[in-house]
Amino acid sequence: MRFSGCLRTRRTGAAVTTVAPASSSRDLPHPDRAEIRLEAVLHALSDPMRLLIVRELAADGDELSCSHFDLPVTKSTTTHHFRVLREAGVIRQIYRGTAKMNGLRRDDLDDLFPGLLDSVLAAIARQAVRLGGS
Repeated sequence: MRFSGCLRTRRTGAAVTTVAPASSSRDLPHPDRAEIRLEAVLHALSDPMRLLIVRELAADGDELSCSHFDLPVTKSTTTHHFRVLREAGVIRQIYRGTAKMNGLRRDDLDDLFPGLLDSVLAAIARQAVRLGGS
């Protein structure tokens, strides 16, 4: 049940919550730049699989589809990792046709936390060299 241009309320148990309407069933929620929190970004970057996703996005510099990533985890776990990154404000996901495209929100992160992303990417690259990985 969707209402155009207005907020709707949903009763969950005893509480009433206000939910912004979705403009499309394929629109994915993203935090606005002002809503991105450092602790959420650091949490999102604390997982090796999510760091791998961010490294690939940063190296490519463009949007990549979910199917581009060959992670050694199940599809549902991969979906979870993308959701954590999106909800933290690290990546932006949009549908293009049937593909879900992922892009690093570098401008937002660099504006809010100058040097953080570059420092994390440099540190993970140094760790990979130190541990003999890629």
